[in-house]
Amino acid sequence: MRDAVIVSTARTAIGKAYRSAFNDTQAQTLGGHAVEHVVTRAGVDKAEIDDVIMGAAGLFEVA
Repeated sequence: MRDAVIVSTARTAIGKAYRSAFNDTQAQTLGGHAVEHVVTRAGVDKAEIDDVIMGAAGLFEVA
């Protein structure tokens, strides 16, 4: 059995709030930036990542 570990976390700004700076930004774009920064901060090789779990609370798990 493989172990799952949390190596880094990140969250996006509230993107869809009225008059927000990111209100016209797609969720996929915001999520992509967060994942990119999580991987960079964690210092892991992208090839080692099997799964990324994203939740509405801003939790990212990289296993």
